[in-house]
Amino acid sequence: MTDPNGDGAAAPAPRPTTPTPPTVADTGAIAAMGLDLQEGRVIPRKQVVSWALWDWATQPFNSVILTFVFTALYLTTDVFLSPELAALPKGDPAKDAALAGLAGGLGLATTISGLIIALIAPVLAQRADASGRRKFWLLVYTGVLIVTMASLFFVQGAPQFFVLGVTLIAIGTVFSELAGVNYNAMLVQVATPKTVGRVSGLGWGLGYIGGIVALVIVVVAYASNWFGLPEENGLPFRLVALGCAIWTTVFVIPFVLNVPELPNTTPTKRVNFFASYVVLFRDIVALFRRSRPTFWFLLASAVYRDGLGAVFTFGAVIASVSFGFEFLEVVAFGIAANLVAGVSTIIAGRFDDIFGARAVILTALVGLVVSGTAVFVLHDAGKVVFWIFGLALCIFVGPAQASSRSLLARVTPAGQEGQVFGLYATTGRIASPISSSLWTLFVVAFQATVFGVLGIVLTLAAGLVLMLFVRLPKHVRAA
Repeated sequence: MTDPNGDGAAAPAPRPTTPTPPTVADTGAIAAMGLDLQEGRVIPRKQVVSWALWDWATQPFNSVILTFVFTALYLTTDVFLSPELAALPKGDPAKDAALAGLAGGLGLATTISGLIIALIAPVLAQRADASGRRKFWLLVYTGVLIVTMASLFFVQGAPQFFVLGVTLIAIGTVFSELAGVNYNAMLVQVATPKTVGRVSGLGWGLGYIGGIVALVIVVVAYASNWFGLPEENGLPFRLVALGCAIWTTVFVIPFVLNVPELPNTTPTKRVNFFASYVVLFRDIVALFRRSRPTFWFLLASAVYRDGLGAVFTFGAVIASVSFGFEFLEVVAFGIAANLVAGVSTIIAGRFDDIFGARAVILTALVGLVVSGTAVFVLHDAGKVVFWIFGLALCIFVGPAQASSRSLLARVTPAGQEGQVFGLYATTGRIASPISSSLWTLFVVAFQATVFGVLGIVLTLAAGLVLMLFVRLPKHVRAA
């Protein structure tokens, strides 16, 4: 449980060298899971909050750099075209084709980064598990992310700097995901069976809210004409990236100071990097045999998590193209979307602990399918439809994400948390073409962007159906 006064923790229980035989635990999970080893511990509140602040610290990379500002308003704009193409009027076919080429280049870089993550995430996390150095490697990966964001300062607004820009974005994406794998695995170190839902929700919620604060700061600067800064060579956007690096550096300090490394473990026989794939395959087979709910959940969640990601990936496009939102309206919606997602996620964490993660996930998926369908069916009614049902989508996204993490923590064998969360990242990357492919198929087939919503809804509905077949022991609220 969490210490309400934050004034100390009971001595951690020694970590067993081998898992105990599986039995049903009163958490609705299977005993010998890493979370069950936390039963009876008192965890200082500052540890929990410091762990959650890592999400706050790193969120600007996703919200400011990847989604709303650096790539959308700078890296894929005409400042990276040749002067001849940049001088062409808006709507000119040659200019539009060149801008599409920039977007395609960014897409290629992020696709490559996704493949790299899928290939190496489980193995690197497995090695972190074996060495008992999850925190160490999380901080190494976070450090590389910080350096990458700071290096974006050198991406000047000229065609010859475009490759540098997309390369740094791809590198940042890889190391952000690798750090996130270890961060997710460390959930079992700062939560108990009684609190895992609310702790996971707190992390996701603070991440959303941190992204909002960072985004608001940027929007204020943008609306104030960058406070008189010269705009040559993209200086304001480069300073934004540098600011994100400083933000992460400052807010990761509580994690460094207050979140402990893994308890001491019996050393595991070390193998070289490539032999780790053999170990990984054996462990996946063992996972299928001994913890089948974990195995099937990885597959089911990969599908619906792709749909969850698509809600934010294509949300701004739907708002602007299908509902006619102007720039400031899109930004305002983005801030509102992150706010409601953050608040709903923190609140839903408590329902997770009471009713179980599976119940929260299924409820959220039903809400997402209904809200997405309403966006499509009622789109002719105008902007108010997207404000209502678009925000409803965001209300359900965060709880589904946070409860997915807490459920996986509940059903992951002790000592394999990093490896399993690495597989969680890998399966998500493998499934990532589903929603984007369906989006493209419907848009091209019906020649209207709003039909892309159906692709997202179908992905979420497929994940919902798969999740119904994931059988877990009945959840019993921890005393």
